[in-house]
Amino acid sequence: MDIPFLSYLPTEVQLINDAYGLVVDAVLGPGVEPREVGGPCTRALATLKLLSIPLVSLDIPSGWDAETGEDSEDGLRPDVLVSLGAPKRCAGRFSGRHHFVAGRFVPDDVRRKFALRLPGYTGTDCVAAL
Repeated sequence: MDIPFLSYLPTEVQLINDAYGLVVDAVLGPGVEPREVGGPCTRALATLKLLSIPLVSLDIPSGWDAETGEDSEDGLRPDVLVSLGAPKRCAGRFSGRHHFVAGRFVPDDVRRKFALRLPGYTGTDCVAAL
């Protein structure tokens, strides 16, 4: 599909804005504070916050607490959130343009246990807009 993957994130914001149509945030996982990792991750988050092209966060925006949605001063403000499996509690604080849930693979017993209200998927689609 000719999707470019970079081994590092350039620090020149304008270069990124000019060269790409969007950037995917998959920098930090749930519960990881930006200040805990430091170094390249902190620099990457600082660069991502300055972009003018759309930022798409996977599951939980980097720097956010998965449960409360509280974010550190380094937390990102994505334009698009793609929740994996089911939206996490923090998704309630998402204020970007588009929110999707990806993955129609949540087992029925898990869905019942956590009282998940998942969207209906059309045909064989694995992504639904919320």
